[in-house]
Amino acid sequence: MAETRLLFGTPFLVDRLQSPEGLKALKDVILAQKARDPDGVQISNVGGWHSSADMIEWGGEAAKALAFTAMTMADEATIDIRSPKDNRYSWVPDMWANVSGKGNANFHHTHPGSYWSAVAYIDDGYEGSTDPALGGELQLLDPRMPMLRMPAPDLRSKDGSGGPLDNEPKLRPSTGMIVMFPSWLLHAVRAFHGPGTRISIAINLIPALKSQGQPS
Repeated sequence: MAETRLLFGTPFLVDRLQSPEGLKALKDVILAQKARDPDGVQISNVGGWHSSADMIEWGGEAAKALAFTAMTMADEATIDIRSPKDNRYSWVPDMWANVSGKGNANFHHTHPGSYWSAVAYIDDGYEGSTDPALGGELQLLDPRMPMLRMPAPDLRSKDGSGGPLDNEPKLRPSTGMIVMFPSWLLHAVRAFHGPGTRISIAINLIPALKSQGQPS
């Protein structure tokens, strides 16, 4: 039997925010901003509230601390191949908040212009329920699949265990979880039907060459 090598892996990072006080501070500042700007903006959100992308400006120290956490994750997952021991790049963050209630979702989209994208879940909105019918999962889509499905929609390549490769993996969020993935990865949020309110923060990290003399 031929040897199968799975190439071109897509990194997907999962970590947890450790400060309950930080989560509360983020929740409070987001709800305060929603009260100041109840209309928000309409981008990928289907219903719900989407803030402007300048949360780093209005989110206070808690937002800056979250951005630092995301940038640290990105540093640990990225290498500058021309300068492996002294990365020549830093990150410029864009941040915004999403507040979702029953039936709200986000359609499939990517984040052009950035390298890494992250989502931090400030309140998952499930209120302790484990019922899968509540939805609200982060859904990721293999960008190669639409073309491959055109000639044979029921075929899948095998994974390492012999089963079908999952081309639309889903992740059920939990309060305090932070995830990160390449910004080109197509993703969506399935309709949320939890009893509470889902509050999350999205972060785009844009690479920028450090100015001469800037510390690594």
